[in-house]
Amino acid sequence: MILKTFEVGPILENTYVVGDEDSREVFVVDPGGENHKIVSYIQENNLKPLAIICTHGHIDHIAGAAELQNLLKLPMKIHGDDVPLLRQAPAAARMFGMGQVEIPRVDGHLEDNEVLEAGKSELRVIHTPGHTPGGVCLLGDGFMLSGDTLFQMSIGRTDLPGGSYGQIMQSIKEKLLCLPDDLVVYPGHGPSTSIGFERENNPFF
Repeated sequence: MILKTFEVGPILENTYVVGDEDSREVFVVDPGGENHKIVSYIQENNLKPLAIICTHGHIDHIAGAAELQNLLKLPMKIHGDDVPLLRQAPAAARMFGMGQVEIPRVDGHLEDNEVLEAGKSELRVIHTPGHTPGGVCLLGDGFMLSGDTLFQMSIGRTDLPGGSYGQIMQSIKEKLLCLPDDLVVYPGHGPSTSIGFERENNPFF
């Protein structure tokens, strides 16, 4: 398995390159900027990027998407419920000092339980609304990319437009905490954790 983390942007967002070791096919998940890092890594390791996958539509997770689409000729997919958030990208970028950011082109909508294939590796989409209406997590073999739904000792904030504390708690309890204890969780910000650790130690549970 290929799983590389890049901490990018003023909000220190985690961008991931994830995929199949044998075929070298990969997805770029949540490109938040500093695309030179991602492009260099892909080129130096002879990887074959298939698509950009965004776990949700907030600016720190999509700021680099449009540029990366153009640089690597990639399609981008996001859950349909978060497409409206993309329209706010230019204004949000100015607010966080990111300079000029284009609205990325949406080439497909992620669906709950959809399976994304890269070689023999798979990512299953889990719709986890609460941080945003269209937030998703991506479940792989022994790991999960949790976007801004679940963090080490915390959960995604719900005080932004479209957020819901009730929804995010329901999403986590019904869809994530039922997963194996040893499942490694790679969040949208901060260090990795595990389902078992969060079940036992996260103060929100």
